[in-house]
Amino acid sequence: MFKFANYLLILLSLTFFNAYAEHTYNQQLAEQLGADQYGMKSYVLVILVTGSQDDKITDPQQREALFKGHFANMSKLAENSKLVLAGPLMDAKPKRGIFILNTASIDDAREMVEADPAVKAGIFNYELFNYYGSAALMKINDIHKTIQKTSIE
Repeated sequence: MFKFANYLLILLSLTFFNAYAEHTYNQQLAEQLGADQYGMKSYVLVILVTGSQDDKITDPQQREALFKGHFANMSKLAENSKLVLAGPLMDAKPKRGIFILNTASIDDAREMVEADPAVKAGIFNYELFNYYGSAALMKINDIHKTIQKTSIE
């Protein structure tokens, strides 16, 4: 029994190693995603932080309208392949959320973020950082559409 278990463990290890070690470079996909030789690309990371007007805008209808605009802006950016990833930060105040934007330009990112109604109203402020990550992030929105049962908007 001991020998069989050892052989089985070795066989499984080799199978896993081979599956892990083998990869097929897809030049067409790499070019489509804007990947460099390492499969990476430049983005801008946005950290949304609590803005100076967040506690002053207390009317529920106004806040609802601003957040509806916030989500609509994110949807528009995602549809235009500009928003790669977004989500709230939990229990991290004053940091409230993140975006990863498909641009290497801080100025372009600033323009995209400042179009957000919640940013314009001062509910959020933001910090911008250059970020170098996997070009495969560009596929997240396509995958997310297939697993999202209910829309946030």
